[in-house]
Amino acid sequence: MLLIHGITTYSFIWDTLVPDLSTSFDVIAVDLLGCGKSDKPRQADYSPLAQAEIIHNFISALGLETVHLISHGVGGGIAQVMAVRYPEHVIDLVLINPFGYDKWPVQPLNMMRIPFISDIALAMFDFGLLRLLIERGVYYKEKVTDEVMRLFCEPVKTREGKYGFLQLAKSFQNKHLKDLREDLRNLNIPALIIRGEADPYVSPQITQMLQSDIKGSTLIRIKTGGHFIQLDEPDRLVKLIKDFIDPERG
Repeated sequence: MLLIHGITTYSFIWDTLVPDLSTSFDVIAVDLLGCGKSDKPRQADYSPLAQAEIIHNFISALGLETVHLISHGVGGGIAQVMAVRYPEHVIDLVLINPFGYDKWPVQPLNMMRIPFISDIALAMFDFGLLRLLIERGVYYKEKVTDEVMRLFCEPVKTREGKYGFLQLAKSFQNKHLKDLREDLRNLNIPALIIRGEADPYVSPQITQMLQSDIKGSTLIRIKTGGHFIQLDEPDRLVKLIKDFIDPERG
């Protein structure tokens, strides 16, 4: 089982799910290029197309023929690219509060594309503002503890880490995922789409469109889930994922 995180996070966001998922699967949680402990090279391509290619190469390097692909946010966009480019490697697909089509990114990410604003953001990275963004993205505000914020902030304490975050934000273009629509309509992979109804950052239209376009997909809505639903409802997510995955598929 391969877990792909979204923007502002890295592999730690799955920590609340991994112990229970690991009772049934061999679980790998990756750090995307520019995030967590992964490299943050200058002038590199951080787009969803490039990230999907890196993950494909990673899977191949490990000698894995197929994976259960679980994704969140921006990672959901990358997972869509993976599914349409390399369907032979994807057993089934879980998209949690996924980015998609041209209904994203939200305004903070759009602003990061403007060169002088991103330069200012790099110089004046505000951890207080980051906390507000995280708190806004959860349903149960008490889940945003000091330890959770330490984990969120750890990679962006350095200039290199801030650069990786901003480069990731700038590299995602609507066109990359909008162009996938016809491919998604032809996809023949079991898919589960999970929407946290309290997510203020990702449009509900995305999950509705994905359910319509991916034949046979299932959409589950969770009222008490924000964007960072792994913090809000980890046990619910684990149950949904385990119930969805048919052991006979892999």
